[in-house]
Amino acid sequence: MPSKNPILSQEAARRLIGDRSFSARGDRGPVGTPLGAHAGVEVEWLTVSTHNRESHIPLRDTRGAVAAAGTLPGGCRVTFEPGGQLELSSPADLPSAACQAVAEDVAHLRRHLSDYGIALVGMGRDPLRLERRVLESPRYVAMERYFDALSSLGRVMMCGTASVQANLDLGSGQEAESRWRQAHRVGPTLAATFANSPFQGGGPSGWRSTRLAVWQALDATRTAPVGMWSPGPDAWATYAFNARVMLIRAGEDRFVPVTDGLTFGEWMFRGHELGYPDVGDLEYHLSTLFPPVRPRGWLELRMVDSLPDPWWRVPPLVATAIVSDPEAAERAARACAGVTELWTEAARVGLNHPALAAAAAECLEATIDALPRIGAFGGAAWVVEAFHDEFTSRGRCPADDLLDAWESTGALFPNDQPLEPAWT
Repeated sequence: MPSKNPILSQEAARRLIGDRSFSARGDRGPVGTPLGAHAGVEVEWLTVSTHNRESHIPLRDTRGAVAAAGTLPGGCRVTFEPGGQLELSSPADLPSAACQAVAEDVAHLRRHLSDYGIALVGMGRDPLRLERRVLESPRYVAMERYFDALSSLGRVMMCGTASVQANLDLGSGQEAESRWRQAHRVGPTLAATFANSPFQGGGPSGWRSTRLAVWQALDATRTAPVGMWSPGPDAWATYAFNARVMLIRAGEDRFVPVTDGLTFGEWMFRGHELGYPDVGDLEYHLSTLFPPVRPRGWLELRMVDSLPDPWWRVPPLVATAIVSDPEAAERAARACAGVTELWTEAARVGLNHPALAAAAAECLEATIDALPRIGAFGGAAWVVEAFHDEFTSRGRCPADDLLDAWESTGALFPNDQPLEPAWT
């Protein structure tokens, strides 16, 4: 919590940021596994009533259903986002095993949630409901007040979006720098390939990934890409210093939103009425930054919309291959060379952009060739090949299927029902 006197110099803060974010595994992460092609997976689902899609499910009901499900067979961790979105975080392992753990646990949870009239929907943006925060947490209350001072998009992001996140080994030294740059290089292509949120308010939004469009427009100081042209630790430290302070912890459960545009660099040098930041404040500030690629001792790739079964498995496998496997990474780097800045195009049109479509097809083909090298066999290999056949080989993303179904039948949800079939 803040100090009465300045205690953080810029040099000390830069060292700390490098240590926390670019030293392998940082303070948390895929502990207990060797570096290489290991990965963690975090998948969010919208929670939707099977009886009334327009209603909001009280969090106590979802928590009660999860508690009734008992121990999860795959060992995933269950958490909730502010709007009631349910997240499963896998144990870190080979990417195919991480995906299998999530698959086992989501199938188990769906059986119990359905008894409570709750379905898990794999889409990047709630297609129908207005945003409502159901999670009462001092952090989220303060976060909501911070974003409300900017626009209404903060509530949309917090309460109405869902994603698939791949957590990849960072490596060390030159390998870490290479993976950092590669993750940024392929980011727009990944976003376009898996775009799956074309609706809002009950109809088309004009974007293939409405979720990514919301994040892009929200608060550029904390959601814009960091960039790959400077060394990773330097670029990330500069980004953190220039980002606005979201909130200041003034007590154990007291969070004060900061709505005057104060950046962390300014806070270090001129302070705030609550004091100057200490090391803990800097570490907390880093946790409030949400760029598409975030370093935490490993790499979080945060640009992908949530997807229905079985397609949510594909992004972590593709990301692992084209970032961590040298041969696949080289092919992907060449394919994505001309599209590294096309974040807006990726969100707006997905693979209807010819250059993004060509990059996506090459990345999927490189992944398919790399699957044995990253330890992905059997069902893991099948689902990547099936996705490529269904979508990228045809220049399509999942949002295109959703839009086709809406034009034909008015359906807003995958398969015209909120509960996707389980696939194991």
